[in-house]
Amino acid sequence: MSTQSRFSRDKIGSNNPIFSQIRTTIETPFYGNNVVKVNSLKEAYKLAAASPGTIVTDMPVYKPEEIGLDEDAKVLLFNDGAVKGRCAAARRILGEPGVDQEEYAAKIREAIYGTRYRKLYHAEAFVGLDPDFMVRAHLLIPEGHENIMYSWLLNFQYINDKYAKMYSESKVIEGEGDIYIFSDPDWSHSEHPLGLTFFDPAHNCAALLGMRYFGEHKKGTLTLAWAIANRNGYASCHGGQKRYNLPNGKKFVAGVFGLSGSGKSTITHARHNNKYDITVLHDDAFIISTENGSSVALEPAYFDKTQDYPLTSEDNKFLLTVQNNGATFDEDGKVVLVTEDIRNGNGRAVKSKLWSPNRVDKFDEPVNAIFWLMKDPTLPPVVKLRGAELASVMGATLATKRTSAERLAPGVDPNALVVEPYANPFRTYPLADDYNKFKSLFAERNVDCYILNTGFFMDKKVTPAVTLGVLESIIEGTAKFKPWGNFSDIEILEVEGYVPDLNDPEYVDQLRKRMEDRIKFVESRETEKGGFDKLPKEALEALKKVVSELK
Repeated sequence: MSTQSRFSRDKIGSNNPIFSQIRTTIETPFYGNNVVKVNSLKEAYKLAAASPGTIVTDMPVYKPEEIGLDEDAKVLLFNDGAVKGRCAAARRILGEPGVDQEEYAAKIREAIYGTRYRKLYHAEAFVGLDPDFMVRAHLLIPEGHENIMYSWLLNFQYINDKYAKMYSESKVIEGEGDIYIFSDPDWSHSEHPLGLTFFDPAHNCAALLGMRYFGEHKKGTLTLAWAIANRNGYASCHGGQKRYNLPNGKKFVAGVFGLSGSGKSTITHARHNNKYDITVLHDDAFIISTENGSSVALEPAYFDKTQDYPLTSEDNKFLLTVQNNGATFDEDGKVVLVTEDIRNGNGRAVKSKLWSPNRVDKFDEPVNAIFWLMKDPTLPPVVKLRGAELASVMGATLATKRTSAERLAPGVDPNALVVEPYANPFRTYPLADDYNKFKSLFAERNVDCYILNTGFFMDKKVTPAVTLGVLESIIEGTAKFKPWGNFSDIEILEVEGYVPDLNDPEYVDQLRKRMEDRIKFVESRETEKGGFDKLPKEALEALKKVVSELK
């Protein structure tokens, strides 16, 4: 499937649902006489390398020709100021209560007018790497922010002959136009001190205003692509997916869902000391077909933290661009990176597709199991969920902790446990859509569902070794799950040192409170945002059943 870029003249106007006030406002400046089209990744690299403030390190890009760069390409470092993460408080989504189209259309028009004396760059990329799902995306951004544009082209699929041919041969999605994103990181407004990220998801467009952080541009683009996928028969996934190619010829496809810092990338890329032959789809963005269970990756590259990778780490060989890290001279007088979040939290990098030695863009094999990654101290390292309703609603009430990847509004407690449905804070459509899509995978496609607690079980850390050991036993079919207490739809794999004591009143009380928190969250969806995210009654009943069985 592909989006529409051009229209016959009799299809242009109010009779075509692709066009709207916000979309027309955002698309129009792409055709201005102050716009320069960037036609290749090599051109974007040169612009970024020459942009004021860029640090061209002496670290070479690994196999640059395979990525579309010249052989002498170097890793580029660009640093923002105080901002080092995304800002959920700046998001406004057309269609949600209180979001007035006229107000924001006027603000966006004014923001665009404010760039008329500046040179703007227009870049194009594909989101979705298989003919089953490919979306053409356009980014318009002012001169001075070439590093954002270059990282955007690296993160998504820059247009080359291979993917252009693939796109031209894919089926056009009726009623879906290209993605258009207007960005001005220098914009400011007294009513939006944290900036503004405005989305019209029904018409595949966004304005990112006052946002320097590259992650806003990556996730802003994915926000719109996931909405398109949701409308066209896919479950939109903020997670990782890998395939275990087992010695007996069987294949096991595992999807892991968790927010930044939950272990999503670690689990996706783990090779278990080379114990298995592993193929990776992606560690952050993919979609699952509800028709046949196949999966498509949305991005070729990886946007990864640099916190856990010292300069000498072998993984740093695959860096392409780096954000919010330090630099220094090495013993040979070469400019190199200072990583490990010494400069600030949430240092980031775009890593090449080559980071995963066995990487593909599509899994034809249906997914076998979905793992919800949570940081809920009342949960043991792993439980298995039996009922499709419970499995889906536990994803809808996925509990975690905030991370350094987020920029919080004043007064928000950074240590509080939060619920983030399906680990996807970038959803713009009703929550019931995701609930029903995942429920169908569990009920109709017989996908297994597990919860992995990657945080603390009470006061004891669940280590990566424990988590990976649990995974291995599930993949190999040796995991011995058994009923957990009186729960009819939850089974437990007892891990030494992490076995819950259901005879401990204090523990049971905490477990009950955490489940009741989930109930309160689901109940709150009935009124919050005008009931936009209301879930079916069965979802609430599945949670209440768990509490009723907790003696």
